[in-house]
Amino acid sequence: MNERLRLAMLRQAVLLEELAACCGVEPKSVERWINTDRIPHRRHRWAAARHLSVDEIYLWPAVAGRGSSGNAEATRAELVEIYPDRASVPRELWLRLLGEAQEHVDVLVFSGTFYAQTQPRVAAMVTEAAQRGAQIRLCFGDPTADSVAIRDREEGLAGTLASKIRSSLTYYRNLIEIDGCEVRLHSSTVYASLFRYDDEVLVNPHVYGEPASANPTLHFRRLGGGSIADHYITSFDRVWSEAMPWNGDHS
Repeated sequence: MNERLRLAMLRQAVLLEELAACCGVEPKSVERWINTDRIPHRRHRWAAARHLSVDEIYLWPAVAGRGSSGNAEATRAELVEIYPDRASVPRELWLRLLGEAQEHVDVLVFSGTFYAQTQPRVAAMVTEAAQRGAQIRLCFGDPTADSVAIRDREEGLAGTLASKIRSSLTYYRNLIEIDGCEVRLHSSTVYASLFRYDDEVLVNPHVYGEPASANPTLHFRRLGGGSIADHYITSFDRVWSEAMPWNGDHS
């Protein structure tokens, strides 16, 4: 099944007959595109991608081809959107990504206080994702780590970052008892906050002297042959492997 095509149609509330009419084909043709790995003719791919507001390579990664040129094309196609600052990321996007995650929810931040403010039911939504079978990995800064103190000074937070982390952790205390959920504390130098939901990754780079909220946010969608999304997922894995499990203690 072409899951990406199916999900794109669901997200845009596009019916099979509507997409067929847009592409100039019979509804049975669209049904075959969804239910098999069949790749439509180029003009039909372009019409479908334009109507669904996605890149054709996202819907049919195989068209990127093989070799370095195909990989480069797929890598460029991984970029979905650039937001000038984190506050510009629509709340609906945060909610949709967490609400639809089926396999992975990875979060790497220092305090992530905005995350729970954007999603007041964040703990409940994360729990629901775990119950769907998603692996939950939440990684916060260790309030006692030198890296947190350094980040605090760079942002001019007057010693409040450690307190923000402790406050943020209160939202997730009950998660550590849920199967599939794990919370860890890191002492790494983090160059970007990362938010991964299955094949989609939001990257919020850190700029010296600026709070994370004032920095751009890039939305990537993982594609076969692409490299950027995997690059950041690998970075998360490195930090996670060195972080220490959190037992619910706020000291």
